[in-house]
Amino acid sequence: MKKAYLIIGAVVLVVAAVLLATKAGPDRTSRSNKIIVITTIFPLYDMARSIGSDKAEVTLLLPPGVEAHAFEPKPSDLVKISEADIFVYTGKFMEPWANDVLKSAANRKLIVVDASNGVKMISPVVHDADEPVGSPDPHIWLDFADAKIMTMNIKAAFTARDKEHAVFYEQTAAAYAEKLNELDTSYKATLGSCKSKELVYGGHYAFGYLATRYGLKYLAAQGLSPDAEPTARDLAALVDQIRKDNIKYVFYEELTSPKIAETIAHETQSKMLLLNAAHNLARDQFEQGVTFYEIMSKNLENLKTGLECR
Repeated sequence: MKKAYLIIGAVVLVVAAVLLATKAGPDRTSRSNKIIVITTIFPLYDMARSIGSDKAEVTLLLPPGVEAHAFEPKPSDLVKISEADIFVYTGKFMEPWANDVLKSAANRKLIVVDASNGVKMISPVVHDADEPVGSPDPHIWLDFADAKIMTMNIKAAFTARDKEHAVFYEQTAAAYAEKLNELDTSYKATLGSCKSKELVYGGHYAFGYLATRYGLKYLAAQGLSPDAEPTARDLAALVDQIRKDNIKYVFYEELTSPKIAETIAHETQSKMLLLNAAHNLARDQFEQGVTFYEIMSKNLENLKTGLECR
């Protein structure tokens, strides 16, 4: 997540020149009357496109197939932000580059949505060496109650920008929130009947919120960053725990190499299942219009198998 700081200075200088040359900012005479919305990661994109429906043009800044924590904004990304009506990000802990980027945006009418506003954040129990203890876990969308707060934060920006259709946005946001309620109900019913309560994840620490909400013990091989390699000692301890508790499944994450999960599974003769944190989609999924609801429903199927739920 910290790599982006290395390029911010250069990006800002380049974009400043581009924006001056193009007189950046929303140009209503040369584009549609739809609200132009830029979102940083897939859950925000899914929320915004559902709320805006046919009244918004929503763009996912993160290219399909790119791991979210490794994303670095390009000059063209800053141009997109400067030309937008609404910019939605998770918060400074998920997108640490956002504050510097927004300072350079030429569009002073841009509505900026920190989707984490009002969310009570938690700290992970596993830390990277370069992350101070107590750094909040930014994966707030994996608690569906928090995801509803994020949805309402985005809805508020739509209604502020387009008061004429405020009732419409209230309705679409409520419909999206109801889908989140459905997920929450299904997760509670399914995960409350599991033989195992230990969720072993051979990836970075992404599912702390989900585990906390549904009473699971969460064991992750890495800290908050997918770039952090676990030590041999950490892996040995995790393998010993799996053997001791007779855990039969190890979950792996999306869009990154599953080599750590594969190593753990090989050492413990356990099986592997995907658990998708929904930071982003693969290109084919994006083109197919896969939704956050669908990803989380598939996750529940895999959790039901992996935790041996009735």
